Formats: sequence, C-alpha cells, structure tokens
Amino acid sequence: MVLGEASHVPTSAVIENLLGKAPGEFVTLDWLIGELRERSFGIVLLVMALVALIPGGSTFIGFLLAYPAIQMTLARPGPTLPRFIAERRVATSRVAGVFQRAAPVLRWLERFVRPRWHAPFEATKRLVGVVVLSLAPTLIWPFPFGHIIPSLVVGLLALAYLEEDGVLLCVALAAAVLSLAITAATVWAGIRVVDLL
Repeated sequence: MVLGEASHVPTSAVIENLLGKAPGEFVTLDWLIGELRERSFGIVLLVMALVALIPGGSTFIGFLLAYPAIQMTLARPGPTLPRFIAERRVATSRVAGVFQRAAPVLRWLERFVRPRWHAPFEATKRLVGVVVLSLAPTLIWPFPFGHIIPSLVVGLLALAYLEEDGVLLCVALAAAVLSLAITAATVWAGIRVVDLL
C-alpha cells in the first residue's frame, strides 16, 4: 500500500499505544475512530466481522457493514457511524480488557501477516470497500451457518488492509468470490425448492 515495511507499525502496537491515551472512565466509538486514524476502517471491519460470528449478530452487522464499506469505496479518511452508535459511551476498562485480550492474538497473526506486495493505499481502500459491500447482504441471508464464511472473509480483508499485506488481500479476494458463489448457489437452490412446492 503506501508505507514500506520498515515504517509500518503493527496493529497490536497501535492498539497498545491507544490504551495509554484512553481518557477517564468512558470512551466513545468517535474517540476510537479519531485516534486510530487511517487504521480505523480496518479495526471497525475486524470488530464487525467478529461480532457477525456470534449467533444472531450477523443480520445487524450485515446492515451496519454498509456504512464503512461505502465510505471506503468513496475513499473517505475514516468511517462515520450512525450517531446513536458513534456517541455511545463504553467503559474504558471494558475496552482495555478487549484490547488486552486481542493484542496477543494479533501479535501471533502478525508473525504471518505483514506488509507484502504493496499496492496504492487509496486503491486498496476502495477495492476492500467494494468487496465488503458485496459481502454485507450475504450476512443477512437466512441460511443455517451461512454467515460464517462471509464473516471470516471480512475479517481476512480487514487484516490484509490493516497490515498492508497484498498476499493476504489476494487470498481474501479469492475467498470473497467463493463466498459469493456459495451464497448465490444457496439462494438459487432455495428459489428452486419454492418453485417445486
């Protein structure tokens, strides 16, 4: 993307530095997005992908994913979320707990996911936005366990974007095509079953 591997700061380090800046007893998503700056899209997508894996969470996330995806497609500097979500206060201790649990996992992933095959940052942002926007409706399709593959693909796209990893991005794009094909096949099968009834 734009920065070279030498100047790239791993996402785990960004998160750990963020904890030291956390104000008072509460933080908001607006504050987190402002502090994360260019990393905010990737973090938002990664968090949404994890929430979408929770049973019952994928439908809500399927709709909500459209916000950052459209803004990435338009090459906005950072995501904006609906006000009732962006301004909701969360206890700083809770955020710190989540980040502290996530940091070791990210550090382990960063051994394999790293800056490779650099591409223009804005172009990558737009591409990821278009693909996530295509995947978002598939999270809403009411097919048993149908949300798992697209949620994992969104997570892969988020990691590739955060770590500027062109190799992982290619893998994630191929997985996205496969995920969309699987969803299209299940939709077609569902339509055929209805026609036969």
